[in-house]
Amino acid sequence: MSSAQLLAFVVATTLLVTSPGPNGVLIARLVPTSGRAAGFAAIAGFFTAFYIHGTLSILGISILLMQSATAFTLVKLAGAAYLLWIGVKSLIAAWRGAAPLAEVAPARRARTLRRAYLEGLLTNGLNPKVSMFYLAVFPQFVPVGAHPVATAFELVFIHSMINVIWFSAVVLLLARLSAATQGARFQRWLKAVTGVVFIGFGLKLASLRPTA
Repeated sequence: MSSAQLLAFVVATTLLVTSPGPNGVLIARLVPTSGRAAGFAAIAGFFTAFYIHGTLSILGISILLMQSATAFTLVKLAGAAYLLWIGVKSLIAAWRGAAPLAEVAPARRARTLRRAYLEGLLTNGLNPKVSMFYLAVFPQFVPVGAHPVATAFELVFIHSMINVIWFSAVVLLLARLSAATQGARFQRWLKAVTGVVFIGFGLKLASLRPTA
């Protein structure tokens, strides 16, 4: 993978991870009542779920792409449509403007580390958008001649580590980060950038051709 491809993947993944979503809500609910350790346990659950989604996506892509050019086209167009949908949705949200995120109510009672880990695992494991993201981006970031499975798992690792770094910072600096990232102006800017980036990836994927 070239440096440009790696940078593009990191940028897209960082935008996806830092955008408001169920992971951030879970962390915001856990930390006030269960502490930092529970927050990190939930992050470990996120990390595990990414590898589950990644493995299933990689196996699915390999089987489909080995079958026929038609399967490749279907996967490609479905992935492109998904990326374009994310992009358009983000641009519409940025255009309309978004109010600051409402405060998230803390969990009603403290969670054990095991419970926090399971909540993190299920929050991501039951979210089909993770697999859809992998299915959409993997084909365009695997260089010609590279081992597709090894490269795809490298991408899963990068995505997982960006998630770990971001949410570890949220756990440690929750109050400060909430003030900085939940403002309407920041959210509008983030959605606009996300929209442009993902529309670009969607168009690129739509024009991708099989290397065989």
